Amino acid sequence: MATYRILSLDGGGIRGIVSVVLMQRLAAAPGLSRLLDRTQLVAGTSTGGLIALGLAHGIDLAELRDLYETRGRAIFDDSWLDDLRDLGRIAGAEYGNRGLTRELRRIFGQVTLGELRRRVLVPAFDLDNEASVASRRTWKPKLFHNFPGSDSDAKMLAWKVGLYTSAAPTYFPSVDGYVDGGVFANNPSLCALTQALDRRTRGGRAKLEDVALLSIGTGTSLVYIEGHKHDWGYARWAKPLVSLILDGVTGIADYQCHQLLEARYHRLAPVFPPGTSLPLDAVARVPEMVAFAESVDLGPTIEFLRRHWA
Repeated sequence: MATYRILSLDGGGIRGIVSVVLMQRLAAAPGLSRLLDRTQLVAGTSTGGLIALGLAHGIDLAELRDLYETRGRAIFDDSWLDDLRDLGRIAGAEYGNRGLTRELRRIFGQVTLGELRRRVLVPAFDLDNEASVASRRTWKPKLFHNFPGSDSDAKMLAWKVGLYTSAAPTYFPSVDGYVDGGVFANNPSLCALTQALDRRTRGGRAKLEDVALLSIGTGTSLVYIEGHKHDWGYARWAKPLVSLILDGVTGIADYQCHQLLEARYHRLAPVFPPGTSLPLDAVARVPEMVAFAESVDLGPTIEFLRRHWA
């Protein structure tokens, strides 16, 4: 049985409710009530990052579910005046982040990553590293974590990191120069595995043969672009580009983790019915997402967890 267990949670906006309901059902299965207690590292990107931070802080799944069901509209809230000023999404982000900031500060207060109850890893993307040397100044991925070591982010406020990882381009404005980690790791499984194996970590470093990893998605829409040639410019690529990037990086992380861990890796990524498209801000369709998550066959996932977690 594995001795180092990683739970990885995808990004997906309001579709995070799917991940939460799936986890509730898994934790309710016989023998899996201590699923989260037996997890050494929780990783999450964007909405998955918010869930990961919440779980690491000790918030139970029922409360997290309630946040999506009752506070989703407050987070994805926009006024007609803001729409007019932004010209839709042409001149500005679709939503402000006041609602999300308020919720995160209420939940985490002044708690830092180092004060969380378990190890956590949350990707974001830094638009400017502000290096003093011109030849080193660039944008770059950033993995916020609370592992011990010289690169630890233990002093970072949890609510701030939550804002950074969920600042999805075109949906929310950047925060302190950071945008959604989904632009490079919407599925943070490989990032989490690499962090667990990092030789620089002082104590607690995992060995590859001891790791088991459960990766949970937020529901997959069957999206495609017909045709074999698309001579498009900015205007036509703009709409599908964010979804294309998020889905693309999710698939490659899945492949890489499967190759490295083989039977000790499991991906739970249920697919929505053909013709069903649920964007990141589909708040009005939360009941539909809950019903979908309740209907997913969890048999293979439960079998995996009983083998490596129970």
